[in-house]
Amino acid sequence: MAPIAFPAALVDFDQKTLYKYRNKVLTRLFNGKSQAACYFLAATIFSLGIVRDLLYERALRHQPSHPLIDTTEATFAGYALLAMGNVLVISSTWQLGITGTFLGDYFGILMDHMVTGFPFNVTSAPMYYGSTLSFLGSALVYGKPAGLLLTVWVYLVYVVALRYENPFTAGIYAKRDADRATAAKEGKKQR
Repeated sequence: MAPIAFPAALVDFDQKTLYKYRNKVLTRLFNGKSQAACYFLAATIFSLGIVRDLLYERALRHQPSHPLIDTTEATFAGYALLAMGNVLVISSTWQLGITGTFLGDYFGILMDHMVTGFPFNVTSAPMYYGSTLSFLGSALVYGKPAGLLLTVWVYLVYVVALRYENPFTAGIYAKRDADRATAAKEGKKQR
């Protein structure tokens, strides 16, 4: 099957206003202070995450349990998954800091080096996989099949997000590295 192409009459991909990243809307709202804009986004994402978790818990509370996953063993497995998920999420936040965790690279706040220690030596996306493990753990603790279904949905959303996020982030860092290499070459020429 051939890829779908949008006719130029329908979408003008040359218009810079189409790309919100390039517009730096949040940074402009914070008078050019990218750090403040990033912290605002971090607080927003964190708050929405709490709301998401509360809605998930509420949804599970009103769902039927199933005897195959409403057992002592499943409950213990659920708590173990919750612990593993939280370790991945908390340790990755510790390693990256607030701006590294909450899209600081979109604001031009880049880390000096790629983090390769724990939990990034276990998985390339510890926030996403840790969160998925936490959803799965909660489903088992509550013994709710609906939680398993929602966990699959969360996992699929994260997989799609990673397909866009990883190349985008890699591009940001590749551009930074290319700019540094160019600056280094120019510095050598001037000597």
